[in-house]
Amino acid sequence: MMIPVEGHHLRSVDLGRGTPLLMHDGWVASWDLWLPLIERFQHRWRCIAYDHRGTGASTFPPDAISAPALVDDVFRVLDAHRIERAVIAGESLGSLVCMQAVLRSPARFAGLVLVGSFARTGPARAEHAAALRADWPGYIEDFVTACLPEADAGPLHRLGQNALLPAGADAAARMSAAHAELAPALESIAVPTLVLHGAEDLSAPLAGAREVAARIPGAELVVFDDAGHV
Repeated sequence: MMIPVEGHHLRSVDLGRGTPLLMHDGWVASWDLWLPLIERFQHRWRCIAYDHRGTGASTFPPDAISAPALVDDVFRVLDAHRIERAVIAGESLGSLVCMQAVLRSPARFAGLVLVGSFARTGPARAEHAAALRADWPGYIEDFVTACLPEADAGPLHRLGQNALLPAGADAAARMSAAHAELAPALESIAVPTLVLHGAEDLSAPLAGAREVAARIPGAELVVFDDAGHV
């Protein structure tokens, strides 16, 4: 489905049957990053995933990316698929968007799943944006390698690169700046929350997930030994 929004479009997919599960990717990854999980979950869950603005086949230019717009789009996707209430899952930077959406309208969410998450990001840095623009393919190759340190993760490297590269450096820099504006009030999250994290996560160290789980009332933390960011 291509969802029209302010003259542009969000690309979304709706696969499977069961309890609705809305899946939000991190940084500039397309929804394809969730595909290995959707293949397993679709027999029990109705899996909704989408390319958030600036990623994949969604059509927004970089200057349309902002923290409020990313959160607004969560509800646009739910409404477009006529979903009143769902579990929402966010990966990496996308977890910040999902937390903010739950805080805005907790009645819309039956649960929250946070994968490779953290409580906040640092301020957007000019040198980071410069590095993205200097060698975007090289930056992504190094980033994917850092996200997938496991010995058996080789087949997933191409999937990761293909999910990230189409966004381009300008959208990636704007996305980093937008997420730096998000600092959810974790203590106010009032839906059942599951925090999943890899013990060998180099992009988002485990300490950040422990903080998230400690601050969200009743949250459960599950740590996967020998697993990285994805």
